[in-house]
Amino acid sequence: MTKLHVSISAEPIFHLGNIEVTNSMITGLIVSALLVGVSFWLSRNLQTKKMVKGVQNVVEMLIESLYSLMVSVAGETKTKEFFPLIATFFFYILFSNWMALLPGVGTIGITSLGHEGKEIFAPLIRPPSADFNATLGLALFSVVTIQIVGFRYLHVGYLKRFFNFQSPMKLVMGLLELVSELSKIISFAFRLFGNIFAGEVLLAVSLALLPFLAPLPFMGLEIFVGLIQALVFAILTLVFMNMATLSHEEEQ
Repeated sequence: MTKLHVSISAEPIFHLGNIEVTNSMITGLIVSALLVGVSFWLSRNLQTKKMVKGVQNVVEMLIESLYSLMVSVAGETKTKEFFPLIATFFFYILFSNWMALLPGVGTIGITSLGHEGKEIFAPLIRPPSADFNATLGLALFSVVTIQIVGFRYLHVGYLKRFFNFQSPMKLVMGLLELVSELSKIISFAFRLFGNIFAGEVLLAVSLALLPFLAPLPFMGLEIFVGLIQALVFAILTLVFMNMATLSHEEEQ
């Protein structure tokens, strides 16, 4: 039986001075490098006008499908502006989620002695979306970007969404809107972390109970869940960005 290892926090692998480098940070860098490499490869193929085939065909199909979905939500003009950010969110989170399905994830790592002399096992690879610090960072970046977009489109008038002193009722509604805006950080972070971490635990338990056979159906489920969670995060960010560009009169 495979030894079960489940940790709710990312495990440190090494230190750079006072900076603790965790396995989720390393995996995040690997995913980022992979996406940058694929982007350069695709752009080079487009410049040389090579025949579209294989992996390039699949990637372009995914990009076109995501672009069409965004147009149906925000329209052509805003999609052209928001697409680079939303696509980056989608593909980064998607590949981060799917990293949990690679062979050796959670089982290949290093063992060190803890403060009490106990052996501590640290997997070398941990999906960034299974680390709450990473999902919180993504959530903060998403919500801050939403506010920046709102200011870009509505300027100082964007503050009226939260601080409207025309009447006591509008002031209360504005403060509730502010609380709702801040709660998006928690919603984004916990939704992504909870779903991916739960899937990682499920795979670890099934692998410990019955290696090779039991994890197979759950791996298929995790492929689907990973795709849906990446799409939900990206599209919700797009929806909130689109709403931030509209005044209250336009929303009504």
